Amino acid sequence: MQRAIVLVVLALALLGLGWILWGPKGKAGLDPTQGARFALGDPNAPVVVVDFSNYLCPHCQNHALNILPRLKAGYIDTGKVRYLFRDFPFPGQAQVIRASEAAACAADQGRYYEYHEVLFRASSSWGNLQGSVLDRYLVDLAGQMGLDEKAFSQCLSSGRHREGVLADQKLASDLGLTGTPTFFIAGEKRTGFLPYEEWKTLLDKALAGKR
Repeated sequence: MQRAIVLVVLALALLGLGWILWGPKGKAGLDPTQGARFALGDPNAPVVVVDFSNYLCPHCQNHALNILPRLKAGYIDTGKVRYLFRDFPFPGQAQVIRASEAAACAADQGRYYEYHEVLFRASSSWGNLQGSVLDRYLVDLAGQMGLDEKAFSQCLSSGRHREGVLADQKLASDLGLTGTPTFFIAGEKRTGFLPYEEWKTLLDKALAGKR
């Protein structure tokens, strides 16, 4: 029994080492901004931030609800930062893919950012839903925001935004991203929740480099 345990531990250690040495590292030369569908801020802003998020990620929720509004007020709305949103559903998260499609349908009515925020606020309510029940919930959220429910429902049913969500997911994989949120701040990758003070330091440094 003891010998078997030692062999299992050794096998797991070798698997871990193999992942570190030969696991996905990301393809070289990829641009995390390429093909981004949703953005806030001046297209000519000197600094670009790319946000790869997942609607059921607690750290993404914390960022979206508590940090992003401060970044929007201090950097995005003032023309200093262009902020790009990208979807990063994990394997098996059909509901996150659907929520991301719904956000794109809200974008068709000019309300992406607001719906993006509402999805995070309501994640505990829709996170375990599937199929038509999930769709009804997402349409109802749109109606509560004053969106055209019929147009939104038709958009969601059509599945026309699914390809864009999956393209973001593939880009995240090709970039070698393994966690959310992951940010590219003026090209510098940071993974995990960042307090506002750290954001301020990073953005001010990036802006200073553009002067």
